[in-house]
Amino acid sequence: MADRLLNVAEVAVRLGTWDDSGDRFPRRLIEERRIAYVKVGRYVRIAESVVDEYIAANTVQPRRRGSALRGVAA
Repeated sequence: MADRLLNVAEVAVRLGTWDDSGDRFPRRLIEERRIAYVKVGRYVRIAESVVDEYIAANTVQPRRRGSALRGVAA
């Protein structure tokens, strides 16, 4: 089964940036080639799996207690 292709506004909603900046953030990701996209005529579409991969790749895991970097600001 093929991934659903999302428009830029749908990607912004999925990333949680729509309320603050509309579709500017996903468009910047596209312009900087930081996310894979598909051109359908003049329209830009992004596969759901690509958005999921982007979220996973940029998710910061919490440090475990007793970390060696105790007292160091992030």
